[in-house]
Parts: sequence; structure tokens; C-alpha cells
Amino acid sequence: MAITIDVVSDFVCPWCWIGKRHLDTFASEADIDRRWHPYLLHPDMPEGGVDRADFVRAKFGSDERARELGANVTAVAKAAGLDIDYSRVVRIPDTRDAHRLVRWAGGQGRADTVAEGLFRAYFSEGRDIGDAAVLADIGAAAGMDRAILEGLLAGDADRDIVDAQADRARSMGVSGVPTHIFANKVAVVGAQPIEALRQAAELAAATGD
Repeated sequence: MAITIDVVSDFVCPWCWIGKRHLDTFASEADIDRRWHPYLLHPDMPEGGVDRADFVRAKFGSDERARELGANVTAVAKAAGLDIDYSRVVRIPDTRDAHRLVRWAGGQGRADTVAEGLFRAYFSEGRDIGDAAVLADIGAAAGMDRAILEGLLAGDADRDIVDAQADRARSMGVSGVPTHIFANKVAVVGAQPIEALRQAAELAAATGD
């Protein structure tokens, strides 16, 4: 019987991509049902996003400190087989539409593929995943109907649901992502190694309803 793993994540979080790769590895040895839930690292991000260089400079105090932290993340990602190239990332987007796309993809069994496409587009290719055309590209590459996606992205469908779910995650105490919740019983916070995921699955299985 598959173990349900609820993934609370955001697509501008590099640790979330690293955590996904670890969970992908775990999924190769265990039967899991992965469900994606939105989290907004930057809930006040304007719709068009902001310049990344300006944002990280303001957040970390200097370009040097930002580069230092970025190099650390890049190294960890590389060890996990991922290519993060911050030199290509120009803007930090509002990710609400990206979360809407994953929600729609989930209804077609394509959420994992779309999530991977979002992470790769942003961190490896430097694409703006707040842009509707980019999101339609990612969805279409995963086998979704591009014309339908373009119509949905042009409107407000499910935007209120994404906001409500993101607010609910914070109200439940989720303050760091990724957060992986096993069988609604055991939470693993951060991009933990596969052994931590195995232990969480064992603990969830051993915990009675």
C-alpha cells in the first residue's frame, strides 16, 4: 500500500528542488503517493516579480554574501545531480501561477513532471516561471493542453485556493520548506537525506491511526 507524502514547497526554493530529488530517490525504493501543496516564500511578491540582484542584495546585505550563500546551495545541488545556475536567474517571480499549474497538473497525474519542469526552468535555464507563456510551455511539455492552459492562466481560476492553502500551511506551523508530511503523521523539514525519509516512513507506518 502506497504511503501518502504531502509535499509543501515553493518553486523558487533551491532546497525544495534538492528535497524533491531526494524524495525521487526514495520513491525508487518505496511505493509513494506524492501530493503537492503550495507555499509562498515571498507572499508579498508583486505580480510581475522583482529583479533578483536587487532582492538578494537587500536580503543578504551585500553581493558578496549573496554569492557565498549561492555557491553553497549550488554545491549541494550538484552533489544531488542538479544544475543550479544563478547567473541566468534575472527575476524572482510571484509563484502563485506556478502553483496553479501544478494544481491542474495534479488532476491529470502530471504534477511531479510539471514540478520538475518548473524547478529546472527557473534554476537551470533562468526562465521566468511567473510568465504565463513560460508556464504554458512547461505544462505542454508535460503533456497538458497548451490552449486550455493559456485560457486558465489568463484568468483567476483557483488563485483563491492557492492563497488559502498557502495561508493554511503557515497557520499549521510550516515555516520552512520543503516540508514532507508522511501519512499525515510525521513531518520532515528541509532537504533531508534519504535515510531521514526512510526513517519517517517507518515511523509513520509504526504509528497507529
